[in-house]
Amino acid sequence: MSLQYALLNDISWQSLGDWQTPDSPFMSFAFWQALIDTGAIGEQAGWLPLFVLVHRITDDVADKAITQPVAVLPVFIKGHHRGEFVFDHAWAEAYARYGVDYYPRLVTSVPYTPITGQRLWLAKAEDLTPDIIKTAIAGVDDIAQQVGASSWHGLFVTPELASVAQEAMPTDIDIERALAAQDNSTIPTAIDMPILERQGCQFLWQNKDLLNNSQPFADFDAFLMTLKAKKRKTIRAERRKVAEQGITCQRKCGEAITEDDWKAFYHCYVMTYAVRGQQPYLTIGFFRALAATMPEHLMLAQALDTTGEIIASSLFLYDDTNGENATLYGRYWGALGEYDSLHFELCYYQGLEFAIEQGLMYFDPGTQGEHKLVRGFIPTTTHSIHRIYDPRFVPAISNFCREDRLHMAQYRQQAFEALPFNADNMPNFNTP
Repeated sequence: MSLQYALLNDISWQSLGDWQTPDSPFMSFAFWQALIDTGAIGEQAGWLPLFVLVHRITDDVADKAITQPVAVLPVFIKGHHRGEFVFDHAWAEAYARYGVDYYPRLVTSVPYTPITGQRLWLAKAEDLTPDIIKTAIAGVDDIAQQVGASSWHGLFVTPELASVAQEAMPTDIDIERALAAQDNSTIPTAIDMPILERQGCQFLWQNKDLLNNSQPFADFDAFLMTLKAKKRKTIRAERRKVAEQGITCQRKCGEAITEDDWKAFYHCYVMTYAVRGQQPYLTIGFFRALAATMPEHLMLAQALDTTGEIIASSLFLYDDTNGENATLYGRYWGALGEYDSLHFELCYYQGLEFAIEQGLMYFDPGTQGEHKLVRGFIPTTTHSIHRIYDPRFVPAISNFCREDRLHMAQYRQQAFEALPFNADNMPNFNTP
């Protein structure tokens, strides 16, 4: 019994076996089908997908080989960094200074989505193991050799995947051996090249009332009572400012979101890019596809002016509310103008109220932004793993990753100390 891999350029592998329910809506087949069908991924978008299918070969009683699908790892061939949120521009600049091509490069991620989660689809009854990861990365190495890629980047992976990948592959390199192999015009084998880890920081709200045996909050006011008086006052003032501008907010879920709602949302969404002179990554067709295929995961928060016109919208996705670690994800926002405190209301406070009402355990509001910290979002470690194929650059990039991890650990500690909770409600460092 052994593991092998095959490289596929479409999603026909989905019909080959039974697959585990993914850990977030962003790894659902419906989400990826919407990306494909609307051109968000593909050659024109600069996200050319391939899929590494890991399968197990066994022999039955008649000594006939049986192929059993085990896991699938998505890999994109890219010539840019857009829509990734883990930045390696400095590495590209280092390559350019030495006259070496950094592009194409390989990326495993959910496109345009800085959400931590699984990056492999696993067959039912399968666990993530070093052998599965080692086989999948062998497939990645094969792609890299075929297209001449400089590197592979696994973005916003789970801590488990980061750990298993480093267990499966070396974390250091015999630089002299690798350089000798390169001088002899041979490509270093997969076992030669290390897996490097970077860490980042995002902010995650947890629905735990530490004064009440870590039970979920009863309502938004119960959450506010866990904050220091000054921060509590600030949030209430921000919410009043929205109301004083004659703005009202409402939330709609799933099939209650109408076609007119989607048009208004997309108008707002496009404006967030237009003010920066950019085109949006996603089309209205993408959002319509989500509405048609996965409405049970959608919540739309809307802001209306005194005439009833929708002036801002924020679209959230969320897990099955019965899940132990069910999470609300804040993803897409836009407004038709500048309104005092409306971004905070529509992107954070409406999400917090919804998470509390639905009993969701966490709220992930998206990447970056220390303004999330002072509203009760806890600094949380993110992980990415990287594989550099040119051994000349490995020592410097490895050192960069090591120093970057130390810097991020210091930043998370400082951010944790700035949390707005009163003493009785301070979470433990590095939780959740």
